[in-house]
Amino acid sequence: MTTKTVDAEDFIPGHDTAPEDRIPLGEKIAYGVGMLGNQLFTAALGVFMVVLVQGLGFSPFLWSLLFFAPRLIDAVTDPIMGFVTDNTRSRYGRRKPWIVLGAVVTGAAYVGMWQLYETNSITFNFTYFLLFSFVFYIGLTVFQTPYVAMGYEMSRDFHERTRVMAVAQWIGQWSWVIVPWFWPLMYDPNLFETPAVAVRQLSIGVGLGCMAMALVPAFFVSSPSTEHATHLKPLDRAHIAGNVKTFVAGFGEAFRCAPFRKLCAATFLVFNAYNIVAAFGFFIIVYHLFGGDADAAGSWTAWFGTASALSTTFLVIPVITWMSQRWGKRNAFLVSQGISLFGYLGFWFSFRPGQPALMLLPLPVFAFGIGGLFTLMTSMTADVCDLDELHTGERREGTFAAIYWWMVKFGLAFAGGLSGLIMGLVGFTPDAPTQPEGAVTGLRIAFSVVPAAGAVLAMWFMTKYDLSEARAFEIREELEKRRGVSALV
Repeated sequence: MTTKTVDAEDFIPGHDTAPEDRIPLGEKIAYGVGMLGNQLFTAALGVFMVVLVQGLGFSPFLWSLLFFAPRLIDAVTDPIMGFVTDNTRSRYGRRKPWIVLGAVVTGAAYVGMWQLYETNSITFNFTYFLLFSFVFYIGLTVFQTPYVAMGYEMSRDFHERTRVMAVAQWIGQWSWVIVPWFWPLMYDPNLFETPAVAVRQLSIGVGLGCMAMALVPAFFVSSPSTEHATHLKPLDRAHIAGNVKTFVAGFGEAFRCAPFRKLCAATFLVFNAYNIVAAFGFFIIVYHLFGGDADAAGSWTAWFGTASALSTTFLVIPVITWMSQRWGKRNAFLVSQGISLFGYLGFWFSFRPGQPALMLLPLPVFAFGIGGLFTLMTSMTADVCDLDELHTGERREGTFAAIYWWMVKFGLAFAGGLSGLIMGLVGFTPDAPTQPEGAVTGLRIAFSVVPAAGAVLAMWFMTKYDLSEARAFEIREELEKRRGVSALV
């Protein structure tokens, strides 16, 4: 196929999404409910993990290890799951059977891993939590990989993909509105005897609720049957050797795709640079603003997270979607990350003892960094799947979903490890009534500088991202000619 060279932000003049390419709102919402379950799993996990240090006496080293060790399994299970879901023959399609299995396993494991008791030794609680974490993350892979792949393949249209992801992220963001209120609940002695008791009980509702929400896409999002598909690889024992070769080759081909590498690198930098310091917000509020008094901090820790999530829900996602459709996805990303820098640096000036409300001021601009990230990146990854089909002749949304989210999850492990390392380097002592001089200042510096640096590096990676709207539609036209269906006009 011969195509003209286009600028990264070329557009199709007068283009509007064709009626047949539009996804019914009900299906978008159903997919978004799954996103709410997906994000609530991890959002609550981040809050509950603090209790391991604050309530159960885990050292920063053990805390970091629990972030890192289970994700090592993802290095194997994520790409395998991508290959399996891409080649699943089922009357319900390639994704739904695995979404159901993964949702059930993940929800059950989530409840189980938080049944920790202060009367147990730290060694016992650590081992117990670690083993359940392995089951939880395997289940999460089984759910997450086909679920994300389902979103990639819901629409063929460049802009409708962004709208699908915008609805999903809008609904998913409510997890970040809800979860911060676990902080005052967990530390309210009138409700729970200790924070450890709180997470034991709250995890039951979170685990079962998330399980139910994660099942919704499997029942309400359309998915064509692949029961009699002839182009898929057989997933039986007799074909293991051949499948391993195909799997390894496909994994390498995905990584050789330059636009996809840029998306992975930018996501890793933005998302995980912030996650390195995300837990520091709680400690900064408690120790810097309220002198180590968690009770006095009260609901301020919750308002910090809720205000950020509300900014994302009602400001960032609508604005990002608008920018994407008018300026292009790449430019929308660059602008949003540039805006976020003012928020990251603003935190240094807004955390002031005696004036806790000031810390909310940078949140609307800070939220542009994290808040719009996955709306754009998941939409662009769907575009990359078309480019991959152009080059290979295969639809491998599961493989790309697995690699992309493996990067995210590995990054979270990496972030968790660095988080504990930074706490140790600055001399922060969990559970201490007061902190050594300079410890909280070190956390505050990291809270502003680390995510800002990640955003700048991510912007540098994305400056040469070249899968524009014009190029995406050229690819689609060629693919539709190959398939023998009507090309886009």
